[in-house]
Amino acid sequence: PTGLPWVPTAPPINNHNIRAKRSMAFNTLGLSEKVLAAVEAAGYKEPTAIQSGAIPQVLERRDILGIAQTGTGKTASFTLPMLTLLEKGRARARMPRTLILEPTRELAAQVEENFAKYGTNHKLNVALLIGGVSFSDQDKKLDRGTDVLIATPGRLLDHFERGKLLLQGVEILVIDEADRMLDMGFIPDIERICKLIPFTRQTLFFSATMPPEIQRLTETFLQNPARIEVAPTSSTAENVAQFLKAAESKDYEKRAALRELLEGAEDLKNAIVFCNRKRDVTTLYRSLERHEYNVGALHGDMDQRTRMMMLDNFRKGTIKLLVASDVAARGLDIPEVSHVFNFDVPSNAEDYVHRIGRTGRAGRKGTAFTLVTGEDQKYLDAIQTLIKKDIDWLGDAIDFEAAAQERKARRKAGKPSRNARSSNDNEAAEQPKPSNRRRSQSKPREVVEEQMEELPEMLNPTPVSNLPQRQTGKRSRNDKLEPAFGAGVHIPAFLLREPRPKKAS
Repeated sequence: PTGLPWVPTAPPINNHNIRAKRSMAFNTLGLSEKVLAAVEAAGYKEPTAIQSGAIPQVLERRDILGIAQTGTGKTASFTLPMLTLLEKGRARARMPRTLILEPTRELAAQVEENFAKYGTNHKLNVALLIGGVSFSDQDKKLDRGTDVLIATPGRLLDHFERGKLLLQGVEILVIDEADRMLDMGFIPDIERICKLIPFTRQTLFFSATMPPEIQRLTETFLQNPARIEVAPTSSTAENVAQFLKAAESKDYEKRAALRELLEGAEDLKNAIVFCNRKRDVTTLYRSLERHEYNVGALHGDMDQRTRMMMLDNFRKGTIKLLVASDVAARGLDIPEVSHVFNFDVPSNAEDYVHRIGRTGRAGRKGTAFTLVTGEDQKYLDAIQTLIKKDIDWLGDAIDFEAAAQERKARRKAGKPSRNARSSNDNEAAEQPKPSNRRRSQSKPREVVEEQMEELPEMLNPTPVSNLPQRQTGKRSRNDKLEPAFGAGVHIPAFLLREPRPKKAS
């Protein structure tokens, strides 16, 4: 009606829920020339789905809620745009410009490696605040001024309470592996850190899973976020073949079943073996070492130097098998892990998604085996409900009902029969049992009077000179005849003195 030519326009994009499906070239995302040169030097040609969806939104200073499978490049989706944004401005002493929170030391060190790789053309100061490293070395880096501060929550608050760190200058806050961060009990620390950072900050949440509890918390931390979702929440990668293997509950039989899987696995280049408990990591590591496997161990109680050395040797191929707790299940980028073995079924279903996500990364194929005992039914059901698929059994499946009845029968058989008592038990049963009740009756009067008569002798023991001497045998030098006395018999000397007479006034 206005006479203007009609111009076709693209449909509006709902920035609150962006589902990235189509990849594009890095040079179309808005990254700077320095960052593009570093990406090209690293050998990357096309961004992943999470990178295509998140990078433009981060460059627009939007809050991000990124949900993607593990191994899809979430770290680069916030590292690359942060490098572009940090090209302008300078860092001041003890006042970092950006802050990245990680749940574990290994993840924090891995993010630092990403900044070193992609920031080769930048002159940015990157500081790493993790436990197991001296405070003085970290203080020196903070004093020089920090553009990027990567930290675990505990060590970050330690520096802040010591007055070595100011957070008023933080422009971008990244909470990586948000669900793991909150599962590990960092909710109070994160809330405190968010209150110390300016309200006008840009906040980026990245995680592989996003349960409803985390969704409610993001409403507090994020302002009008762009939700970038590239895969169904809590899903596993299609290029990872998953299998279940029945095993006995006894530890030595379970370890034998694991060795059988290791020997029969095809194309086994290297593997991570996950255990639920730290002590099981040590036990399994020693068992595999005795059977002459090339194996290492990794868990949270190890010192930082040993943990980093184990990871470095595993990346280089010096170690073929790595027995680890869930400290290695989140976000660690070891691209060429061919197999994952779950020695224990994880009690948290989401941990299963992260564990098997250590294999099949960057489009490669991977294989995951899980040893299942008759006591793991509820954990296995929770996992299959979460990933919305049934996992194939390698061999015969476990009859969980029969296993439950067998356990019930063993418990019943383990109780001693009422009629099957030994002769000693029968004799003891005939004896009157002492009562555990406190006697309310007072002592007979004769007993009290007799004890009162003995009281002076107890308070004034017989002198040593008046004691009868031994009639037989010779007495050694150390054989002194002294009265034996118990607690309360000895009286201090000052109590035996006569009271001083009062002075006449």
